[in-house]
Amino acid sequence: MVITTMSQIIGSTPVFKFTDRDCPMPLGSVIYAKLEHLNPGGSIKDRLGQYLIEKGIQTGQITDQTTIIEPTAGNTGIALALVALRHGLKTIFVVPKKFSLEKQQIMKALGAVVINTPSEEGIAGAIAKSKELAKNTPHSYLPLQFENPANPEAYYCSLGPEIVQELGTRLSSFVAGIGSGGTFAGTAKYLKEHIPSIRLIGVEPEGSILNGGESHAHEIEGIGVEFIPPFFSDLPIDGFETISDSEGFAYARELARKHGLLVGSSSGAAFVAALREVQRLPEGSLVLTIFPDMADRYLSKGIYQ
Repeated sequence: MVITTMSQIIGSTPVFKFTDRDCPMPLGSVIYAKLEHLNPGGSIKDRLGQYLIEKGIQTGQITDQTTIIEPTAGNTGIALALVALRHGLKTIFVVPKKFSLEKQQIMKALGAVVINTPSEEGIAGAIAKSKELAKNTPHSYLPLQFENPANPEAYYCSLGPEIVQELGTRLSSFVAGIGSGGTFAGTAKYLKEHIPSIRLIGVEPEGSILNGGESHAHEIEGIGVEFIPPFFSDLPIDGFETISDSEGFAYARELARKHGLLVGSSSGAAFVAALREVQRLPEGSLVLTIFPDMADRYLSKGIYQ
């Protein structure tokens, strides 16, 4: 394959198969993991960045004079910056100070301006600062992934169809992490339309509120919410799995050591949740999960220590 921009190789990621020989699960059962960390920007958010910019250009919200401003934990910023290069667009990202230094450095390497907000204000503080910047920046575009219906649309139009094409319609459960909620909502909607019996299980870290817990700091990045994502209003979610930081990091290390999968702690958390789900299902069940991003952006967090 010969390419002229990195955005040309977004999507079409492989699927890794875990069987009862690899993990404790009922006989004949399988866990499939979509390896989204193999996108060129290192995460599933490449799909979103591409979709948001292409749709913005199509609707006239983005021109060659546009500055893209977005609150992000990092991966969406990396994705937007990567795709923005193709169109010569300026990017500004607002990131809570606590998030990985590696992700912030990658955004800067791709030409973005990174502005930090106080860690204790969380992503809500980053959203407020982004809106303020957009008001004061001429020709700015604020995709605002946490509210934009194009967020779940990106995955409904790309990830969902890929999964059905690759794995068919025999999947028993879809188990995936929830951050902005777009990946989960868009993919789950597509899968539910094509596999009505599929179970939908969301994954969050301790410190997220989906399972009724109190909001507090956590080390697992990329998933966890301080408010209910608006994309969930009509989604028939069957349940949530809450995973501790220690579990998420331990399984990220195990995935590297046993399978050569260099994925982040949110992938470790997703795998823990997928194991829990497959163990309560009958023999021969097929569970799908998502490994959202690379481990290399969490080395300063001690992911392999």
